[in-house]
Amino acid sequence: MANHWWEIQILCDPALEDLIFWRLDRFGCQGTSSENKANARLVQAYLPQEKAQLLDLAALSIGFRQDALTVSLPVPGVHWHLIEDEDWSITWKKHWEPESIGDRFIICPAWLSPPEAPDRHILYLDPGIAFGTGGHATTQLCLESLEMRLGEPEKNQDLVLADIGCGSGILSIGSLLLGADRVYAVDTHPLAIQATIGNSKLNHLGSDRLIAAQGSIHELIETLPTPVDGILCNILAEVVIDLIPKFEAISKPSTWGVISGVLLDQAKPVADALEQHGWMVATLWRRKEWCCFNIRRELED
Repeated sequence: MANHWWEIQILCDPALEDLIFWRLDRFGCQGTSSENKANARLVQAYLPQEKAQLLDLAALSIGFRQDALTVSLPVPGVHWHLIEDEDWSITWKKHWEPESIGDRFIICPAWLSPPEAPDRHILYLDPGIAFGTGGHATTQLCLESLEMRLGEPEKNQDLVLADIGCGSGILSIGSLLLGADRVYAVDTHPLAIQATIGNSKLNHLGSDRLIAAQGSIHELIETLPTPVDGILCNILAEVVIDLIPKFEAISKPSTWGVISGVLLDQAKPVADALEQHGWMVATLWRRKEWCCFNIRRELED
């Protein structure tokens, strides 16, 4: 008898997408995808049937509603149905195509052939259940910020970066393709680390260049041999604010950062926390309802 999975579909405002993914992760979903639907995003998630009853799914739907009302966004539409075991692992991949980001990248699903693009880095990705396919505004802003920061490859050869909340590893891999020497990537979710290691292999990056481990900034503080040149952090604003006081422990006077996962109406508390702990906002980029901080130490000459 075939096993069955819940396929959960959420049609939401693009600005709500990160909160949707966060709640699905906490719910225990074991596969997620996202695609454009007109001016909205269609998020799909998968969960073994035995892991949730109808009342659990109804409670999840209420959680989505509360999240949307909290940030003054439209309430998402939520639907679910059962599919057979062999269907779920391929359903989410059907509509994901190669996507150009910025001037230097094409994000290419690992199971597809890349388009001809001699002037761009092909970043192969199989995100598994981890976040970060390149489709979200925050990921795009971060990759474009890295293009700006790492625009001269000859100056990047000795750069060491930290990626806090690495997800699928997309920012770590993008940094290395742009010429950084090493990235120390951490995430609290073990499956994110699994995805990061797998994606580094897809892009022919050795474990000596992308060092991925489960944990957060505390593990970096304990294991980094020296302070890093740059900090990457694309997670929710409240987590960013909690991490900012600890950035100093892995930084030197010239360290810079690319920080996102922040809604526009959350920008001020994040900026205030940065300023309180010795960081200057060099540029603030926005896309849709999201923003990205390019920061540096105030001590930098």
